[in-house]
Formats: sequence, C-alpha cells, structure tokens
Amino acid sequence: MTLSGGNVAPRLRTDDMRLGAPFMIVLGVILLLIGWLVDLGLLVTIGTIVLVIGLVLFVLGAVGRPVGGRRFYW
Repeated sequence: MTLSGGNVAPRLRTDDMRLGAPFMIVLGVILLLIGWLVDLGLLVTIGTIVLVIGLVLFVLGAVGRPVGGRRFYW
C-alpha cells in the first residue's frame, strides 16, 4: 500500500543525466561545421552559442561548482 495512491513517477538519477554538457559541446561543433559548409551564418551563430554554453557547464561541473541548483551536469 502506497501513500501516493499508486501513481508514482520514476525518479531520475544523476547517472541518467550524464549527457548534458558533452552533448551540448558535440551539438555545437556539429552546428558550426554544418554552418561553415553550407555558409549559413545563423547556424554558425547558434553553434557557437551552444558550444560556449556546453563548455561553461562542463568546466563548472568539473570543478564541482553548483550551477542552477545542480552540482553535476553530466
């Protein structure tokens, strides 16, 4: 017998969240390459932004600094 009525959503573990920053870095590099190959400035800009955000989250997570209430982003 459960107190919540039986509808319990599964909890996400930190092991499930390991793709955050490295995924953003790879996505940023892919968008940059496609933007340069197709000569589309918008993709280059978005790729640069995603790459920088991914690198910042990776570095802050690597040094153990909590960002936005989360200690690890990968």
